[in-house]
Amino acid sequence: MQRVEKKETRELYRDRNVQMLLSKFLSGEIKTLEPVYASDVGYRYPVIETILGDPSQVGPFLDKLDDAEVLEKKLYDKIIFCPKCSSADIAVRYCCPFCKSFDIQKSSLVEHVKCGYMDLEDKFYEGDKYVCPKCHEELRKIDVDYRKAGIWCTCRDCQKSFDVPVPTHFCRNCGVTSTFEEVTIKDVYSYTLKENVTAESSLNLFLVTAIREFLIKAKLNVESPGLLKGKSGATHSFDIVAYKADKSQTAIVVDLAMSTETVVSEQPVIALFAKIFDVSPERAFLIAVPTLSENGKKMAELYKIRAIEAKNQEEAVASLDANLKAA
Repeated sequence: MQRVEKKETRELYRDRNVQMLLSKFLSGEIKTLEPVYASDVGYRYPVIETILGDPSQVGPFLDKLDDAEVLEKKLYDKIIFCPKCSSADIAVRYCCPFCKSFDIQKSSLVEHVKCGYMDLEDKFYEGDKYVCPKCHEELRKIDVDYRKAGIWCTCRDCQKSFDVPVPTHFCRNCGVTSTFEEVTIKDVYSYTLKENVTAESSLNLFLVTAIREFLIKAKLNVESPGLLKGKSGATHSFDIVAYKADKSQTAIVVDLAMSTETVVSEQPVIALFAKIFDVSPERAFLIAVPTLSENGKKMAELYKIRAIEAKNQEEAVASLDANLKAA
């Protein structure tokens, strides 16, 4: 599918993996692509892994769709990786600022409002009652008789007390303890399909599908997208390639072009001619949505490209059928 303004987007729509992902968005199977946490590697995108078959290519694949403004990303989480082994199986430990031990006890500070006495919460317990250790008055209602005055920690190793512990990161995989300065922190995103490409990608997928099914019914072998090697040795990509029997008998090639304006320019015609000049198919079709410019029509006639103008898949299939029967 050629989108005149962005060559990168046009090429992406020819990528079968991109088509498979977009179809999941457009069908409603996916509304928001969210990562799934796995302790060994961090976050994963199982849907994309299934499509690509190679987990190492998931990041570059999503980055490419984001750069082309096909997908919109939103910060979902941040993940910490061990600086030694790169594992994401990290535990946060709160440590004593004096001896660095993580064997600390967390308590609340309680203040008796009436007499002003303040101490650790466990000092106020007398059986099942809450009693001030200083004046021995029973405390019944929080924020009336007493209030929580903050957090207080005690280190069981060095016995020192403090209010704010020091966070460290413990790698469960290799056992290394690291600080905030040492760890690697990466952003993790969720993805949605951008609204401005929904109509375009819908038309692309459904139009390609309709044409593909029509050609299969016409007893042709169809590839979409299709790759053909030319006389120059270069490989060219078409939205649809159809064969009569095998790849030695190329019947037709089809490219789709769409403009966000009212008319598709002559550029897709020029691009298609450059490919068919090298490949030499029996027939070449350019389906322009919604219409093709006058210059484009003239060039298509000159280059022996069958130009089809269509507003929807029904018009495109009907015109393609008529052209094939007239040949």
